[in-house]
Amino acid sequence: MARHFVIGTAGHIDHGKTSLVRALTGVDLDRLPEERARGITIALGFTVLDLPDGRRLSFVDVPGHERLVRTMIAGATGLDAVLLCVSAVEGVMPQTREHLDILSILGVEQGVIALTMTDLVDEEMVELATMDVEDAVRGTFLEGAPIIATASPPGGTPRGLEPLRAALAALDPAERSSAGPFRLPIDRAFVRRGFGTVVTGTVRSGVVHDGEEVEVQPAGLRARVRGIQVHGDSVDHSRAGQRTALNLAGIERDDLARGQVVLRPGTIPLASIIDASYRHLAGAPHLDHDARVRLLVGTAEVMAVCSVLDSDDGLVPGRDHLVQLRTDSPIVVLPGDRFVLRRESPVETLGGGRVLDPWAPRARQRDHARAAAELARVLDGDRSVLLLRAGQRGLPPVEVDLHEITDGISLGDRVVHPEVFARLLDALVAAVDAWHAERPLTPGAPRRDLRRGPLRHLGDRAFDELVARAAALQRIELDGPIIRAPGFRVRPDPDQQALLDRLLATVDAAGLDGTPVAPLMAEDPDAFMFLVGEGLVDRVADRAVTGAHLEKLVHRVRSHLATHGSLSTADFKELTGLSRRMAIPLLEWLDARRVTLRQGDVRVAHPSRG
Repeated sequence: MARHFVIGTAGHIDHGKTSLVRALTGVDLDRLPEERARGITIALGFTVLDLPDGRRLSFVDVPGHERLVRTMIAGATGLDAVLLCVSAVEGVMPQTREHLDILSILGVEQGVIALTMTDLVDEEMVELATMDVEDAVRGTFLEGAPIIATASPPGGTPRGLEPLRAALAALDPAERSSAGPFRLPIDRAFVRRGFGTVVTGTVRSGVVHDGEEVEVQPAGLRARVRGIQVHGDSVDHSRAGQRTALNLAGIERDDLARGQVVLRPGTIPLASIIDASYRHLAGAPHLDHDARVRLLVGTAEVMAVCSVLDSDDGLVPGRDHLVQLRTDSPIVVLPGDRFVLRRESPVETLGGGRVLDPWAPRARQRDHARAAAELARVLDGDRSVLLLRAGQRGLPPVEVDLHEITDGISLGDRVVHPEVFARLLDALVAAVDAWHAERPLTPGAPRRDLRRGPLRHLGDRAFDELVARAAALQRIELDGPIIRAPGFRVRPDPDQQALLDRLLATVDAAGLDGTPVAPLMAEDPDAFMFLVGEGLVDRVADRAVTGAHLEKLVHRVRSHLATHGSLSTADFKELTGLSRRMAIPLLEWLDARRVTLRQGDVRVAHPSRG
């Protein structure tokens, strides 16, 4: 497939953009009846021009009327270069300058200038118009761009087309990388007879293949690609930078609108709080903090509140700012995307900038200075600060990947900054040490009991992975569900040992009748459980019996079974002198320890002789 690039025609209304494209390509982009009647472009028109070097140029002819700037911005999304049209009759006009501002904001870096309608003026007017254009583009990306005198009179012979084709062929925009998730902002949606629903736009990133499942956001609709055209040719895939039409199955035209984005499912989270760098145009009015604005990004337009993070003076004409935009409805946007802000009323272009964090935390007034300092670091290339400010909650892996952050540490379904991980690790170790200090007779802490303090916000998966990483780093030891400090063993001090000896003596004095567990636990649960853990005491139903008494019991039962072959409840009561109240729990204890095996009303020796 030939290499493609996309060029937009921009300029004031009635400055001959559509006529010039028709003269270059033979295609009339005023396709709608209303457009033909009024002689202006209302929707976005598209056609192609094959260059002598084999490249294919796609024209996007966008509206010049001031009421249709929103559509112009939609068309300017994804442009590689611009053809700026200025009438030699009228010269530079307000929409010429506004289009130039918007194109600069959106990051367009190359272009050609066509001085149109030169057949309607004399040479002196052409010269004056040329000087007017040179003055208008001074200091912009079009300074020094070729200015080609053209004419495309209705029914007459066009002039200047060959020099214009040569100037367009001399453009050499960088080929766009196909890295990143596939996304196509929709600028048109329609039904084509025999095919069904079709959407068009310029692929901003990634690759899409025929037959793939896609979703349309923010509507949350699923569809399947059943046909792709790139610059008019049927293909099996499309990639970043290509003018693309997708035939979508499983979705209705009425469900689609400009501003939606076609994506691969689950690849880009929706955004509603957006941190950005922003330049307020010198000719724009001053706006107060938290002003309502129109946010235009990709082909979408939403209302938003603009909080100025780096100034108490609001949006100052001619100044660069760091801002937070809170949208009325979610949109699809990625780090690095360009955007335009327009005034709510009266509608006029205010400025624009670049998205730094589409999924930002809400910045309260008291947090503005800190947020601005963090975003300044992002502007300097330190994207890991976004992880740092996310704190212990971290960021989802999809956001980390889209931010191209490479130094995060995965904790379950989140990623945290290395400094945050170090703090969490220290907090876990401190929690284990505190447990040992508070409960020295326990072998360690049940892991869920440690999710407190700085660790309380971690989800289950994140906490489990923190524990696993801490164990791998030998900062803790694991024993099933128990966590302890490396090398920790219970070593009772004299007072603790005296307590243990007293409890053990109490249980021992009760023999096989045992001692109720409840008062022992009430006195010191950790001491009692230590005796159990050491095998000095065991629980038999709701009573405690010493291991020594139980060991003797096991020996007597086995001797009885070796002689008699079976053991009834009556036999056991006679053997031990116990009442039924304690005999039954002890028999069940023997079953559980695989000393005996119940068969009907009697017990026999367990086959495993446990």
